[in-house]
Amino acid sequence: MSMPRLGNEITALAAELGGTGKPVRWEELTWPEARDAAAAFKAAIIPVGAIEQHGPHLPLAVDTQICEAAALAVSALTGVPVVPSLCYGVSASHGDFGGTIGLRPETMIAMVEDVIDSLYARGIRQFILLNGHIWNSGALDVSAEKLRIRHPDARVRSLAYVTMYPGPEIDGRVRYGRALMHANYFETSVMLHLHPELVRMERATSHIDVDSFWDYRMDQVSETGVWGRDVTEANAAHGKAEFERCVITTARAIAAAVREPWPDASHRP
Repeated sequence: MSMPRLGNEITALAAELGGTGKPVRWEELTWPEARDAAAAFKAAIIPVGAIEQHGPHLPLAVDTQICEAAALAVSALTGVPVVPSLCYGVSASHGDFGGTIGLRPETMIAMVEDVIDSLYARGIRQFILLNGHIWNSGALDVSAEKLRIRHPDARVRSLAYVTMYPGPEIDGRVRYGRALMHANYFETSVMLHLHPELVRMERATSHIDVDSFWDYRMDQVSETGVWGRDVTEANAAHGKAEFERCVITTARAIAAAVREPWPDASHRP
């Protein structure tokens, strides 16, 4: 994936946050370079996405593409290396829509453990699981808990690429459903910014979200695989603004996190 286009005001943050303006891609490093990158921050960003239906107008890889683009932009600003994306997610609840390739939660937990154990052996001690698909959250939280126990000298955090600014501020044109937006105004706008050549706007449809206590399979609540209103109004300008806000808030948080001092055990109750 190419480096996403960022505004000059965001690129200028690299000097402040520790990056060079160019992402550090783990898979493109030689082993001595990887050793040095690990030593610089002892940290890595692990993007976690999905390959799943995104309505009739968006490609299957939306969650992976947006998450990876955000991770690369954060790396450019902070210098924290990004490992190759884990592109398959916990996606079986999309039901009978075509195209989806899903992992069982147990499989994702095992995969994340193996990736982190490998990076731990290379000297990484801080792991940011950057999530692009909401149904990955349970498996990633379990992985983080298991790894905190296994490696007491490691720090693990699972967060979505939108976590670092308040959810109600996300303009996804979703009224209900606890903002469980999917293939909606937000994602379509971001994709129009990042990959307009992959968006079939002539096929875009909306779905009126409804209030519900329960979570359902997507094919039980939407006939098109879309969850959200006003999808046909999505636009690249809105996508650029939302994407850059995701990047800047996440980059500031991660730049501070990798330098955060460990708790002083003497102050514990």
